[in-house]
Amino acid sequence: MSVAAFDLSGRRAVVTGAGSADGIGFACARLLGQLGAEVVVGATTTRADDRAGELRAEGIHATALVGDLTVPKTVAELAGFAADILVNNAGLISVSESSTHSGGVLDLDYSTWTKSLHRNLDTAFLASRALLPTMIEHGWGRIVMVSSVTGPVMAMRGEAAYAAAKAAMVGLARSIAVDHARHGVTANAVLPGWTDTAAQLHHEGDQGRTTPVGRSARPGEVASVVAFLAGPGASYVTGQTIVVDGGNSIAEERMSQPMPAGPGR
Repeated sequence: MSVAAFDLSGRRAVVTGAGSADGIGFACARLLGQLGAEVVVGATTTRADDRAGELRAEGIHATALVGDLTVPKTVAELAGFAADILVNNAGLISVSESSTHSGGVLDLDYSTWTKSLHRNLDTAFLASRALLPTMIEHGWGRIVMVSSVTGPVMAMRGEAAYAAAKAAMVGLARSIAVDHARHGVTANAVLPGWTDTAAQLHHEGDQGRTTPVGRSARPGEVASVVAFLAGPGASYVTGQTIVVDGGNSIAEERMSQPMPAGPGR
């Protein structure tokens, strides 16, 4: 495989949920731009303008998209960018909101449940539907869902809606993969585990240190997997999930073990 497998020159990429300076979305936008793509940075607030400005200062062609992807006007604006790479990273809790959407099945009212699904799942569906016609017309497209290990692989306490939405994103990717593979469009899902961002809570950082790697992921480590799936070299990879969790989901033993004695110890 040559470096051409990663060359995104002449491509335009939309990355949703990229408003945070140290988040996965912005790390994806930066790396895709470094690989040659024009980048559209999406967020619900004017933080998108700030991030796009930072990328332009680095010599990357970047544009901001500010808006809620569950609003038809924003989706129509997104479709106008005619991008052939889409990273569906929008989710979690928007900084423009103050309410929480966590809870188990018995704790969530229906309105809270649907709001979480709108944010994490509907945004991916609507963005994908908006850009698929361009990808089909071009005969080339990449859709990458930034899902989570929560839902498709495991679950956290009190996160029923989030887990359901993230699992559904995997199903959506597989459906798109089956329907549009012959159009040159691939769809895959990346499943991050504990990740060291501004959104990570203290106890989540503690959990990250219990993984086999011994720390949470860096956003750039997730972005590198997204970038591979977004590139020409991944043309025969579709409908798949790649877990980026430092081995957390495969480790049965959680108690720390003493290091074996060795020479010089």
